[in-house]
Amino acid sequence: MPKIFRIGQIVPSSNVTMETEIPAMLIRRQAIAPERFTFHSSRMRMRRVVKEELAAMDAESERCATELSDARVDVLGYACLVAIMSMGHGYHRVSERRLHQRTIDNGAPAPVVTSAGALIAGLHALGAKRIALVAPYMKPLTKLVVDYLESEGLSVAGHVALEIPDNLEVAAHDPMRLVEIYKRLDLKGVDALVLSACVQMPSLAAIPHVEAECGIPVVSAAICTTWQMLQVLGLDANVPHAGALLSGKY
Repeated sequence: MPKIFRIGQIVPSSNVTMETEIPAMLIRRQAIAPERFTFHSSRMRMRRVVKEELAAMDAESERCATELSDARVDVLGYACLVAIMSMGHGYHRVSERRLHQRTIDNGAPAPVVTSAGALIAGLHALGAKRIALVAPYMKPLTKLVVDYLESEGLSVAGHVALEIPDNLEVAAHDPMRLVEIYKRLDLKGVDALVLSACVQMPSLAAIPHVEAECGIPVVSAAICTTWQMLQVLGLDANVPHAGALLSGKY
């Protein structure tokens, strides 16, 4: 009988993409590998992607970690990249340690992956030094993301801020529009493209098209989160049609 892994997801209340794209990737993996996955979520209140709401939302993450550990999940994924990055450089490590400790205190220890930390780890795994990115955020929050990534040793050569403040509007953004949007970026000398620096903005459908067209690895926050979840579970990071990072080479 194949081993079943329980995937816990800590999700902003208005996020409707993390629970579609990450399960979609892991279900694709089931076609080529024996492991099976179930998906379990706990929500933190957030409607607008502004710093005040992000900080209030992050304060709820410990409750979510405790609730998910009640379900004895095998890994927890914290969805909101910009919420972590808005709390200061290096905060993903603080968050991961704190939430992991809550699972320990609840008698059900589980590793914790943040989308912020996973994006950084995934880009480093690709050997990327110089990157470009597309984000749905307003310009000040996008600049905050750029600064955070550069504090982690990555050079951001260019970025596009789509300036969508409402989180449900972010989710409604057609992923195939990214096939044209990324062309606003000069990718000369760039090692990797982050097509969505946000787990709420859909991009999975566009990733194979853009990667084939631009000729460099293309990732998203959701792809990197899935990759790091598989890493901490000790499973091959091989997912069909999900870009270079999930090709099984890393």
